[in-house]
Amino acid sequence: MTGSARAGGYRRNAFVLSLAVGVVGVTFGVFAAEAGLSLAKAMAMSLFVFTGASQFASVSVIDGGGNPVSAVGSALLLAARNTLYGPVVAPTLRVRGWRRFPAAQFVIDETTAMATAEDDPDTGRRSFWFTAGWLFVLWNAGTAVGVVAGNAVGDPAAWGLDAAFPAAFVALILPHLRRRAGRTAAALGGLIALVAIPLVPAGVPILLAAFAVLPALRVAEPLPAAGEGEP
Repeated sequence: MTGSARAGGYRRNAFVLSLAVGVVGVTFGVFAAEAGLSLAKAMAMSLFVFTGASQFASVSVIDGGGNPVSAVGSALLLAARNTLYGPVVAPTLRVRGWRRFPAAQFVIDETTAMATAEDDPDTGRRSFWFTAGWLFVLWNAGTAVGVVAGNAVGDPAAWGLDAAFPAAFVALILPHLRRRAGRTAAALGGLIALVAIPLVPAGVPILLAAFAVLPALRVAEPLPAAGEGEP
C-alpha cells in the first residue's frame, strides 16, 4: 500500500468516526442541559475532561440528585481505564517533554484504537493526532449544539442518537480483530464485562474489561520499526 493510500484510509476512517462521536456529543449536550448545566459548564467539561463515558456518568449522577463529589468519583472511575492505554500507544507516539501533556489529554478509546490499528508506527502516530484533532473539534461542537438546541432535539433515543456510541465502538474493534492481540483483548474484555455486569455497579464492568489489554500485550506481535512498514 502506498503512503498516500494509507494516509487516505486512516483519515477517512478517523473523520467518519469523529462524525459519529460528534453526534454523541449532541446527545451529551442535551443530557447536560436537562441536568441543569449551563452552556459554559457543559463546554468546560467537554474541553477539559474530554472522555464521553465519564462525562455521561457525572451528568447522570447530577441529574439524579447526587452531589459533586459523587459525580467526580464516577467520572474518575470510568476514566481510570485510560491509564491502561498509555503503555499501548507510548511506543507509537514516542513523545517527550511538554508534548506528553497534550498527548495524555487525547489518549482515549478512539485515538488508541485508531493508532494501534496501523502496522506502521509512523502512520499510527499520524492517525492518533489526526483522530484526536477531529474528535476534539466535533465532540465540543456537538456538545454546544446539544445544549443550545436541547429543547428542539427532545429525547435523544427518539432520534436514535443513543445508538451512535455503541456503533462507533463496534467500528473501532473490527480492524483489531485481524491480530491475535486484538482478538485476545476483545474476547477477554467481553467475558469480563459479561461476568461483571450482574455483580458490580453500572460503569464498573467497562473499567474491569479494560484490564484485558494486559494479557493481550503479552501475545502482541511487535510492530515494525519506523520506516520498515509496507512500501
